[in-house]
Amino acid sequence: MSEDQLIKDGDEVSPWSQHRFIIMIVTVIIVSLVMVGSALALYASSGAAQLDLSRPGYQAVRDKVIPSDKFDTYSSTGTLDKQAIDDFRTLFNKSSKQVIGVDSYGGDVLSDQSLQIDPPASDTPPSQ
Repeated sequence: MSEDQLIKDGDEVSPWSQHRFIIMIVTVIIVSLVMVGSALALYASSGAAQLDLSRPGYQAVRDKVIPSDKFDTYSSTGTLDKQAIDDFRTLFNKSSKQVIGVDSYGGDVLSDQSLQIDPPASDTPPSQ
């Protein structure tokens, strides 16, 4: 292959090949925007936005949240023995009974009681 042939082949590069890096960057940005838009649409339509206390509109409510010291979790570290498995099963059965007890198709799925975010008994106004 002669030098003239190489120069001629180099001049015949298509415009798409010359700008393929820019096309890739633009495509990645478009795909990212579509994915972020889809995620925001799911966030708003799924109801998660209504429960998100990190939103600026919930600043006053966020300050009133009382962290509960009672939070049953299973330790992710430690030995795996019969006692650990029994502890896990106890916590799992307790949690599954709470989940099964909620009527998934009922109207109060997102109620404070179903979400277990009831205010403390002293803050509850007396019923009439």
